[in-house]
Amino acid sequence: MGENKKVSRRKFLVRGAVGTAGVLAVGTYLFRNPIRRQILAYANSADSPYMGSGVEPLLWFELTSANKIRLYSPKVEMGQGTFTGMAQLAADELEVPIAMIKVVHAPSITGNIDSFATGGSTSIASLWMPLRELAATMREMILAAAVENLGVPKSDLKIKNGVIKVNGEQITFAELAEKISEWPEVDTPELKKISDYKIIGKSVPRVDLDDKVFGAPIFGMDVDIPNMVYGAVVRPEHIGATFITADVSKAQNMPGVLKIVEEEDFVGVIAKSFIEAENAKHAIKVTWDAPTNLQLADIENKMKVGNGKPTIIQKNGAEISDPEVQMEFTTPIGAHAQIEPNGVVANVTEEGATLYLSTQVVAITQKEVAKRLELDTEKVNIVPTFLGGGFGRRLHTPHAMQAAVMSKAVGKPVKYFFSRKEEFQHDMFRPPTHHVLKANLTDDGNIAHLQHDFSSGDVAIDSALLPSALNSFLGADVGAIRGGFCQYLNIPKIRTTSWHVELPFATSWWRSLGLLANTFAWESFMDVLAEKAGKNPVDFRLAHIQNDKSGERLCNVIKTAAEKAGYQDTVINGKAMGFAASTDAGTPCAQVVELSIVENQIKIHKVTCVLDPGLAVNPDQVRAQCEGAIIMGISASVFEKMTVKDGQLNPTIYGPYQMALLKHAPKEIEVILLQGRETPGPVGEPPLGPIGAAIANAVYRITNKRLTSMPFQEALQNM
Repeated sequence: MGENKKVSRRKFLVRGAVGTAGVLAVGTYLFRNPIRRQILAYANSADSPYMGSGVEPLLWFELTSANKIRLYSPKVEMGQGTFTGMAQLAADELEVPIAMIKVVHAPSITGNIDSFATGGSTSIASLWMPLRELAATMREMILAAAVENLGVPKSDLKIKNGVIKVNGEQITFAELAEKISEWPEVDTPELKKISDYKIIGKSVPRVDLDDKVFGAPIFGMDVDIPNMVYGAVVRPEHIGATFITADVSKAQNMPGVLKIVEEEDFVGVIAKSFIEAENAKHAIKVTWDAPTNLQLADIENKMKVGNGKPTIIQKNGAEISDPEVQMEFTTPIGAHAQIEPNGVVANVTEEGATLYLSTQVVAITQKEVAKRLELDTEKVNIVPTFLGGGFGRRLHTPHAMQAAVMSKAVGKPVKYFFSRKEEFQHDMFRPPTHHVLKANLTDDGNIAHLQHDFSSGDVAIDSALLPSALNSFLGADVGAIRGGFCQYLNIPKIRTTSWHVELPFATSWWRSLGLLANTFAWESFMDVLAEKAGKNPVDFRLAHIQNDKSGERLCNVIKTAAEKAGYQDTVINGKAMGFAASTDAGTPCAQVVELSIVENQIKIHKVTCVLDPGLAVNPDQVRAQCEGAIIMGISASVFEKMTVKDGQLNPTIYGPYQMALLKHAPKEIEVILLQGRETPGPVGEPPLGPIGAAIANAVYRITNKRLTSMPFQEALQNM
């Protein structure tokens, strides 16, 4: 310990915070296809590292006068339980009860910003090492300060419940902090053994539970600050519309209107109330240059394997020219349809700008607003709020810039939120997909040659996080290929090709990215091949898994799911079981769905889910994530579908956009957790992979008809 050296802001590199962003590496060798495939495979399977700039304990932890610890999180809480997991990681290393820790969103002004954003199921996995090291270092700083202030050796000090005890006396963390003007510099200590943790690995109540149960104003829509007025932005209703002119003469004289803002890229209204802003917005006559004859059939014809740009992502053998089995699968356009629409409260003054919003991209929003207002980045403070649903939708935040421009123009704080119609029509949609699978079998019923071609629009690339130029380097979208790789590697020849198609409307991150669609195709086809080979679907899968560590983990979830569910491939009393498995970002998951068909409606009775997330920091929260992913997957695969008619995306409200209701939820979801490694892995998205295929495979058992397109309920009606 450097006893003579002190700092007010301790700067050091956290060992676990420095990762290799291999997926973003570019160079001349990238254009060699084998190297490209290795990079894409890495992107498909690797955990993303923590990529934040806040590597100082004093940026993360604040001691309050009430002897509580405020933990400033660079990750946002959108219902996934991140705050609770973070509190557990910190509490064990700080040696305090979890009740002492209050986790809050870190405003960008604190400097604690994660440039990767919140997404990809990486929050707890990426913070596993950095946050524990930060907490352990903070603990050592407190002990070092106690040694200097109390004049006793460190060996005499004991920490319990936020109190330092020595020789029959005690001093709280808060009391000690009041005596400190500069914190001592210390070395980051060795972390505790996992076996010594008392909170990590235990199911503890959510730290944000009370606020949500009692309706505390914690979401973006709840923000209300003095002198606040309301904004609205004129948006086109047709795909590909280009702004020409706007006649604002009627709107600017309407009741409550304070100002009309006309920019090159948008027209905004500022009024005294939300309804007055909306009324004036509808009174503005805008001339758009927009195609009006675009139909869903045009999109479906465009989204075909063979169109767009192909990239081979998995190659061991040539194309299959004469397949013994061939099938096609499709999935539709999907909306995020989160409860809270996008919005922001922006307050621009001479000193700078402060914006309160539900966002997954604090750093990007800060930079975009600063650029638009021509301010230094540090003069823009982004204050994240809790998210009323995210799922990737809030990785896109240009509305923050629009609200900031309106606030600057009127000299007041402006609150601007999308209407529900705007949210549906201007979503960053899940792209439709098309899949062609081919296979040849050996004489003894194993797979000799397997080929998967799939087409998709943008998912991760050409978004706020990843520039469109990466498509030129990588060839394939690193989001669209999630789940696209064949996980059954004990097959002599495998060939997988991603086809990138340009779409006329915006598509981007949607929970699980390409996983749901790709697994639907892969795992439905595996059942088709098992039947062709005359083998049990579970045994057929197990026979094609490679004998390595990843294969062992996949085998374990498959075997456990089949055993716990009592899987069988026969129909009993009108009920059938469907099986499917997937591996996403290194996390394997297997699911068994038990369902029946009642009056031509799919009725799901039970889902058995086995997940191997590695170490579960909070097992109860991991199970909740699985349950949420399963319900979302049921909704997406059985009911949800956006369409295109006369150049417009529809529906524009809940109701016509069919989603799973409470009556559609399984009576039982059983989640079993395995631990195939000693560190936590991604959790939020992997359980969404198998559900669609498992439902389709079960429906086939009853109807003897293969569901090859989502949404299943629509497909079932058309059979």
